[in-house]
Amino acid sequence: MQMRTLYVVTHPEATHHVERVVGGWHDSALTARGAAAAQAIASALRAEVPDGAEVELWSSDLQRTAQTAEVIGAAFGVRPVFDGRLREKSFGEAEGKPQEWLDARRIAPPAVGDRMAHTGGIAGLEPDSAVAQRVYAAVDEIADRPCAHQIVVTHGYALTFVVAAWVRMPVASLGYAVFKAGSGSITTLVEDDFYRSRAVVRLGEVGHLGSVG
Repeated sequence: MQMRTLYVVTHPEATHHVERVVGGWHDSALTARGAAAAQAIASALRAEVPDGAEVELWSSDLQRTAQTAEVIGAAFGVRPVFDGRLREKSFGEAEGKPQEWLDARRIAPPAVGDRMAHTGGIAGLEPDSAVAQRVYAAVDEIADRPCAHQIVVTHGYALTFVVAAWVRMPVASLGYAVFKAGSGSITTLVEDDFYRSRAVVRLGEVGHLGSVG
């Protein structure tokens, strides 16, 4: 059995970033800068994966992640599998509204208690417990497959849940845990082929973006 490597990509710059509106399930597209960054991500991944190795590629089905995944897929000659479970957290009625609108209304979670069920006082906002349920299910299915080189394209907030699912962190712990990574980053996760232990080798690597203007 080969060592398994899972590369987790956060999509690069999208229109909601520059327009300063709430993302979530708001279906923004990559900017020109984001499209250039997607090419840099694809090149970095192509340099990491051995020539001739089988590669599987999954992506959130939102436009900005799908566009990123299409570029990566072209570099490997594979088609992405689009899975809505890998989407960003939904921000309900705040989606597409100015970020200031959300900031002025959002209520902080309790310091103790059931933080995973918190909806921040925003109608329709997806609680973290629901995000965890769908992302964990997606990652478990991906990890059950025998392919040794896998790529997941997701979002900045959802990244925490992907990493936590990989290391089998109890969902309740996610009320306090966060794995931070910027847009266009690559996180490298590895499963040992003997002990079956899982490691976070690199978190939020962005060195490949240095040439993107």
